[in-house]
Amino acid sequence: MIDHRTLDELTQKISDVLPEGVKTLQNDLEKNVRAILESTFSKMNLISREEFDVQAAVLAKTRAKLEQLEKKIEQLENQK
Repeated sequence: MIDHRTLDELTQKISDVLPEGVKTLQNDLEKNVRAILESTFSKMNLISREEFDVQAAVLAKTRAKLEQLEKKIEQLENQK
């Protein structure tokens, strides 16, 4: 899920581009925009950057181990 700081930044950017007349309703609007963004992002099954980085590290480690095992198999096959 996207972190709260990112949602706050998106909400602020959206409210910054609104005309002055609408800014009087800024607090209500920010709450509503934030709720809409949270709802939309939760439906998208997004993961945080930390979760992505952890999975990328696991994948890199798995790939390295696979390459190591493939080399070992090749060496064993060549010994026959």
